[in-house]
Amino acid sequence: KCNDRLSLSFVCACDRIKTTAEYDPYKILGVSRSASQAEIKKAYKNLAKEWHPDKNKDPAAEDMFIKISKSYEILSNEERRSNFDRYGQMDENQHTGHSQHHSYHGFHNSFFFDESFFHFQRSRDFADSKYLFHHAQFTSEVLPDSFKRPYLIKVTSEWCFACVHIEPVWKEVVQELEPLGVGIGIVDLGYERRLASHLGAHRAPSIIGLVKGRVTFFHQAVVREHLRQFVEDLLPTKLVEKITDDNYVSFLAGWQSENKPSVIIFDQPPVAPLLYKLTAFSFRDFVRFGYVDQAGKHSTRLLKQFNVNTYAPTMMLFKEDTEKPVDIIQARGMKRQILDEFVSNNKFLQVPRLVNQQLFDELCPVKQFHRRRKYCVLLITGDNQDFSTGNKAFLDFASANKKEVLRFAYVYQHHQQPLCQALLHNQAVLSPQVVILERRSQAGKALYRSVSGGWNGSEEDKYRLHEQLELLQKDPTYLSSDATLPELNNEMAPIFIIQWMNAAYDYILQVYDDLLYSNWREMMPILSLIFSALFILFGTVIIQAFSEPGESKPQKPKPKEQMPQSDDMARPPRKDFVEVTELTDVTYTSNLVKLRPGHINIVLVLTNASKTALLRKFAKEVFSFSGTQTLHFSFLNADKHRHWMPSLLRLTSDTMQGSGHSDEDESTLDYSGHVLALNGYKKYFCLFKPVFTGDDPDSSSRSHSREDGAVPTRSKRAMSIEVHHKLDRLGLWMERLMEGTLPRLWVPVWPSLNESTINSSTES
Repeated sequence: KCNDRLSLSFVCACDRIKTTAEYDPYKILGVSRSASQAEIKKAYKNLAKEWHPDKNKDPAAEDMFIKISKSYEILSNEERRSNFDRYGQMDENQHTGHSQHHSYHGFHNSFFFDESFFHFQRSRDFADSKYLFHHAQFTSEVLPDSFKRPYLIKVTSEWCFACVHIEPVWKEVVQELEPLGVGIGIVDLGYERRLASHLGAHRAPSIIGLVKGRVTFFHQAVVREHLRQFVEDLLPTKLVEKITDDNYVSFLAGWQSENKPSVIIFDQPPVAPLLYKLTAFSFRDFVRFGYVDQAGKHSTRLLKQFNVNTYAPTMMLFKEDTEKPVDIIQARGMKRQILDEFVSNNKFLQVPRLVNQQLFDELCPVKQFHRRRKYCVLLITGDNQDFSTGNKAFLDFASANKKEVLRFAYVYQHHQQPLCQALLHNQAVLSPQVVILERRSQAGKALYRSVSGGWNGSEEDKYRLHEQLELLQKDPTYLSSDATLPELNNEMAPIFIIQWMNAAYDYILQVYDDLLYSNWREMMPILSLIFSALFILFGTVIIQAFSEPGESKPQKPKPKEQMPQSDDMARPPRKDFVEVTELTDVTYTSNLVKLRPGHINIVLVLTNASKTALLRKFAKEVFSFSGTQTLHFSFLNADKHRHWMPSLLRLTSDTMQGSGHSDEDESTLDYSGHVLALNGYKKYFCLFKPVFTGDDPDSSSRSHSREDGAVPTRSKRAMSIEVHHKLDRLGLWMERLMEGTLPRLWVPVWPSLNESTINSSTES
């Protein structure tokens, strides 16, 4: 016995020496052992400001901040500091010669403990510091991530004895669930009071489950089996469908209605393990999951058809072809990382249908770099039997494609009418049409080109599409048209009544849970909302009951005086358009002459005849640049100020000592569609001239007429096509303007909008 006691004392002394060497609060705070309390407090404040995780983005900031706080707790208390100086101890419940056991009976009523729990540890394990949550991190990272995986969160405090007793079970559960993909978190009630209040946790210890932003409290005994079942119950039901010989054909055939690949998992347990459910929860928006019990009696035909090896878990992934899987994985020890990589590489069909904006963003991402181009080959078709042949031929063509830069998809015109109208210019699809597009900005701007000849699925159509895709690889400017694509309709979204019923069901469950466990503090917001609604309802009824009959009669609304609208007043732009102001005698000085340094005014020159068409096209082209605070957008009516543009060009030509136009030429020139980037402070401008890119049948005659100087007679439709295409290249010109590569034309002084002022300045 004496030898055992000596050995035990020696081991404890070694542990204390090792702990003191590894963790020295004096060294962490940077003070000497003879430092006063004022010096310790000052050092703590400076270090806490420097290493606070909200201010310091260093990955090690959280761990360092915890160590600083722990060191200050030890050194700020004279008893703890004395124990540490003498024996190297850090906790006040540790004593010199022996370990003293304490009895504690005030445990949380919702927790039940086993006798094996009654041994004491340190109140905080520094290995848990990586799981600590802060309010900003929880809001920006954990909440969005809870839609992909569940979180198990422990609410604790620094000197919570009940928290110490659940530590062994908590560590065991963390070691089991974290490799499966469950998020683990710890909230310190003393340091993160705001986050704890946000979660509704006001007592320690508490265990919380978080899934899809919804908070659920754990109320059972803290044992491993209950916590594991608690996490499994957080997940939605029917994530993994049970597959047998009777339903596997219908399950695989559901790819068309669900628009998702199908994964079938073969394993020995009678029900799907938690690992497969967590994987299905992460990829539920892209892939359907089914589970086959290999030991069951109702799966023999299924195992024989796909030749499944029953000695190891197997995963098969099916796409449009339900007879043959496109990928298979088999391993004795399935790991979460292996499953994620397997599913993420096959989460799209060969030719998926665009059913929502999320799928469109995943399949056809916005171009960020020139080397990361992604072209989307889109088939616009219908869902009736007449289009089935062409759709099948398009699927065969896409299956033979091996280029990663090409993504194939199809869309039903009557389901996504806004998208099809933007690409087909409001034309109805009599036969399927193939469009090649590339997304250029988050605002919806895309370059595209329709494949000529339509799509009927013939060999000639396949050869023509292959030829145009080859041209696209050689010349990216092959996509000559552009459009602003609207956001796609969500075809898979439940109707409003279903959404309302689901929300009501969640609220009822939460109220029932709070009533069952008497969490009145958590129920206060819901009770306040209910009583407020009842008060408003009954208050309205009482007021109407006691009001006079004459007051309840509706009064006839007075006719509103209609304000006369003049053509000169600029109408407010639409939702997707930028606001453009007119340059007049009032706004000319403030928008040009006295423009602040570094600011540029983009001015469109137009006439009364072309005002509507040019303004719509102009606002559409410059919309993606309207977020820049240094750019201002205006327009100038050439019919009102017809001498301003010739005067500006004459001043430029005089400065450059070039030949200018005569007065006769200036009177006949059409400046509508010209765009000028005016820098009023540095007195220079950049000029954009209209470029015709539309397929106008009268384009050849128009060009000859301009060269001869005659004014051609044009039809009304030809005139509208010409005006519509004047600003086709304005977007590229704006990009060069922002890059600073456009030539600059310098002027000695800005001309005035007043004609008399122009003439006097010219004569002088």
